[in-house]
Amino acid sequence: MEVDENMPAEVNYYYSQGGDMQDTNVHRFDMVSEDNVLDAVDMHIQENLEDELVKEALKTGVDLRQYSREIESELLQVENASIQDYIKESQNIASLHNQITACDSILERMEQMLSGFQTDLSSISDEIQTLQEQSIAMNVKLKNRQSVRGELSQFVHEIVVPDFMINTILDVPVTERNFLEQLHELNHKINFVKEQSFHDSKSALDVKDVLEKLKIKAIAKIREFLLLRIYQFRKPMTNYQVPQNAMLKFRFFYEFLLANERHVAKEVRDEYVDTMSKIYYSYFRSYSNRIMKLQYEDVADKEDLMGVEDTAKRGLFSSKPQLKQRSTIFTLSSRGNILTSELEASIIVPHAAQKSDRKFAYEALFRSMHYALLDNCCREYLFLTDFFMVASAAAHDLFYMVMGKTLGTFLKDLEYCVNECYDSIALFLCIHIVYRYQVIMHKRGVPALDKYWETVQEMLWPRFEYIMHLNIQSIKDTDPSKLGSIDVRPHYITRRYAEFSAAIVGLNESFPSERVNRLLATLQGEVENFILRMAAEFPQRREQLIFLINNYDMMLAVIMERTTDDSKESESFKELLNARTEEFVEEILAPYFGGMITFVKESENMIERGQADRLKKDEKKVTMIVRSFNSDWKKAIDDLNQQVMTSFTNFKNGTSILQGALTQLIQYYHRFQKVLSNPPYKVLAVRNELINIHHVMVEVKKHKPNF
Repeated sequence: MEVDENMPAEVNYYYSQGGDMQDTNVHRFDMVSEDNVLDAVDMHIQENLEDELVKEALKTGVDLRQYSREIESELLQVENASIQDYIKESQNIASLHNQITACDSILERMEQMLSGFQTDLSSISDEIQTLQEQSIAMNVKLKNRQSVRGELSQFVHEIVVPDFMINTILDVPVTERNFLEQLHELNHKINFVKEQSFHDSKSALDVKDVLEKLKIKAIAKIREFLLLRIYQFRKPMTNYQVPQNAMLKFRFFYEFLLANERHVAKEVRDEYVDTMSKIYYSYFRSYSNRIMKLQYEDVADKEDLMGVEDTAKRGLFSSKPQLKQRSTIFTLSSRGNILTSELEASIIVPHAAQKSDRKFAYEALFRSMHYALLDNCCREYLFLTDFFMVASAAAHDLFYMVMGKTLGTFLKDLEYCVNECYDSIALFLCIHIVYRYQVIMHKRGVPALDKYWETVQEMLWPRFEYIMHLNIQSIKDTDPSKLGSIDVRPHYITRRYAEFSAAIVGLNESFPSERVNRLLATLQGEVENFILRMAAEFPQRREQLIFLINNYDMMLAVIMERTTDDSKESESFKELLNARTEEFVEEILAPYFGGMITFVKESENMIERGQADRLKKDEKKVTMIVRSFNSDWKKAIDDLNQQVMTSFTNFKNGTSILQGALTQLIQYYHRFQKVLSNPPYKVLAVRNELINIHHVMVEVKKHKPNF
């Protein structure tokens, strides 16, 4: 009977031994209790009853025992059929068994073959690994041999002195390209042998004597060549810039000497310094002497000051003629071009200027000499730093060894010329020339003359300040009563000041200096005091004002023409001019309209203080003022026009003053009418006689300028 997994183990065991349900009470109940067996049977029955087939059989009323026997019978038949099929296919099964056995034998042999192949592969892998190790070792040996070979080859190349080098150094001229190339190689081999000597290299001793002899031969040839080049500078009329440029092509020669024979290099350098120092000294000494002969013969002296009278006589025994154009030392004019278009112009050629009989101001000669100095110094400094391979302090020292004597001569001559110069504009132009040339040299990368420029400035500035103080003192000491007859036109001393101040201010704008501003402020103060002293010489205030206005206007016009509108000088004179113009307007209106003006001012003052009742006492005066104005105002305006236009040298300024006076008249007349509109004048009959202010304005417009 089949075993049921849901039944107790003891029951299943019994079934497996061939027992049935009826014999379950035999033997097993000796081992287990009766209750447990019954429980297990009940559970099994209950589970069988849950089976779908059992449920179906119960529903159809089938006997389970009969049904069980039928099933067993069917199973037996199936078993018998299976046995018959097995018997029928026994031969095939036996054949299959034989085939499987043969296959196992084949697979076993293949396994043995693969095992042998695996063993062979293992041995091959070991051989490959051995070969790889041998290859790596051989590669390392090859690289080491190649490295040694390369170093040995390079060493041999560096240390061997070829015949071509020996022949070139001995026989080829130094100017040939081959000589220069082999000189480079020789210098390299000399340095290499020196380096190997420190390592106690035996091979270096083999070529040391050969290299030493070649070095001596090369140094001798180079020394001779360079000295001959330097001696070429000494030939008369030689343009030394050409051999200088030629020497730059062979600057390695000096480098070779400096590296291998310093005393020969020093000999060459000293010979060059001595030669060029003499050449520059001779050239600039000659040029300076010749160019100074081209200066104007009529130069300013200590008597040519701003405050000195034009008609001042020289001493009794003085043969020096009076300066023909005294104003030129106070006027910039075209002299300012020396700082712009002429700053880097060609230098003055003395013999050409003498042929054309040309003369020059001192600043032009100063510019020409110093531009020649600047150009030559820049070229020389750059040559020294390039050829002799010096820089910074060493370059400055070498430069001053070459140019020191020349610069000393320049400073000595300059000191003499500056101490004899009384032209302050020339000195100020020279100061600004120095400023600009110093900037140019810095742009060219040559700071070698900075100390020289500072020394020149230390000469020029004190002299300029000294002459400025002389001019200031000359104006301060001027006695107007000793200047002869004067008129209301601008004075020549104030014109000198205006031109001079405009020149100095205009130049000072490019490189502002506070010391110049202080000097100009002092000079301006003395000039203003001088104008007031001059104005005091006129007996009438009207003439004094005309004189002051003419002078202030002239100075303002000149200064504004040559400087910016917001300069201190122009602002100061604007204020003075406006103040004196307002006073003059009041002064010229007084003779014609003084009564009305005085009445207006007094009446307005009373009205402001609340004393309008006191105006009644002036009713008769009002009548007289109105009728006097009505009868004379047109003629008065014509007279004002005539007086103003003939009093002022500047037509534009005179027209402006006239317009100011007429405008002031209209304002006073308007204020006069406004006063009459107040009680007690409001009821006066004379108010009906007042001329309409528009009529006055129409008449005034007739005198308005058309420009």
